[in-house]
Amino acid sequence: MYKTEVRGALITGDKDFKQISTDIIQHMEGKPPLWWYIALGIALIAASVGMWAIFTTVAVGLGTWGVNNSVAWGWEIINFVWWIGIGHAGTAFSIFLLILRQKWRTSINRAAEAMTVFAVICAAIFPALHMGRVWLAFYIIPYPNTRGPLWVNFNSPLFWDFIAISSYLLISASFWYLGMLPDFATIRDRAKSKMKKAIYGLLAMGWDGSTKNWLRFESLAFVLGGIAAVLVVSVHSIVSTDFAVGVEPGWHATIFPPYFVVGAIFSGFAMVMTLMILIRKLYKLGDYVTDSHLTAIAKILTFISLIMGTAYLTEVFVAWYSGSPYEMHTFFKTRIFGPYAFEFWAMFICNAVIPQLFWFKKIRSKIWWMFVISLFINVGMWYERYNIVVTTLAQDFLPSNWTTYHPTSVEIGIYVGTLGIFSIGVLLFFRYVPMIAISEVKTVLRLGKKTKAH
Repeated sequence: MYKTEVRGALITGDKDFKQISTDIIQHMEGKPPLWWYIALGIALIAASVGMWAIFTTVAVGLGTWGVNNSVAWGWEIINFVWWIGIGHAGTAFSIFLLILRQKWRTSINRAAEAMTVFAVICAAIFPALHMGRVWLAFYIIPYPNTRGPLWVNFNSPLFWDFIAISSYLLISASFWYLGMLPDFATIRDRAKSKMKKAIYGLLAMGWDGSTKNWLRFESLAFVLGGIAAVLVVSVHSIVSTDFAVGVEPGWHATIFPPYFVVGAIFSGFAMVMTLMILIRKLYKLGDYVTDSHLTAIAKILTFISLIMGTAYLTEVFVAWYSGSPYEMHTFFKTRIFGPYAFEFWAMFICNAVIPQLFWFKKIRSKIWWMFVISLFINVGMWYERYNIVVTTLAQDFLPSNWTTYHPTSVEIGIYVGTLGIFSIGVLLFFRYVPMIAISEVKTVLRLGKKTKAH
């Protein structure tokens, strides 16, 4: 039970039901502000750079990348895991907090779910390109065919990634879209133009707000929630086995599945905080995204940061305690004190040290401090994936194989392109979809008024 007298109000400003609908939908009426056009232009330029890099990769080949015989996985797999991690937040917010009946999720879950869909789309680009021959991607799909005994390689991590990404994208998109049906109906009923009324009426799928609709809607939410809760854990566990099934030092560890899952939720929650601060400031929705919401996210990040720090120290301890010269070389002579010391300490400081500033109330009460720390966390999580991928492959069992890896402009361009695609998706979401779940926020207001009446 959320106690407003202890944790603060979830909605401020003495709103009523009509005012909530007006405040949340107002950004969809009239012309977008100037900053929206500027941001969209920058995002389109970034996406264009990505299209150029993807075209170059497909037309010329993987030789345009900086990968080599030793470091066969570079920025592509790093960014794939990073984007998948960011995509975990939406489902974690929507599912775990829904199942635990946490009312403070109502103002945040819609944006988190949208972020999940866009992040998973960006993540899917990298394994497809890493195949080398993108036009043969249909061979990954395990469907009845006329190819005789030729089937997918069920032992291939690439196939695991395909199943994980496609399942996660389907469930996340379904949960996001179906959760918007009541809000689409609200926009349909308020729309003045016939075209807008027709479009949102089609999207609302005949929603009429009847008791029957609501009962089925809430039942479906919990059914999809149960399915997605399993996917949250399984998807990044599958991604972790891409590494853990190998025998390379630094990878072959049983800690990887929980380590990856917790890290994914960590980076995802940090991105949610970044996004919600922007929504609060740019659209003046401080009455709905309150200090109580951001404080709750900050506390979760503080707790997960402690888990991440423990995981880092556990890896180092196990490498030392095992006495394996290969593990000790990877962790001590390559990462901590070696040529990749900067990447290791950037990861450790950004993920295990800086988030501990949230213990101080003065930091949690300053919204721009929270914004900066959330950005540091995602930088640190990117360096974590860099440490896992590159440092192990660059110096493996045989010194004769040791090499260095540097990304090319094509690899950097693909990453910039995914940032642009993600930004375009978020900006269109800002413009054409209610950023906050209107129907769910109204339930919080109703409960708050009931508590006051008593």
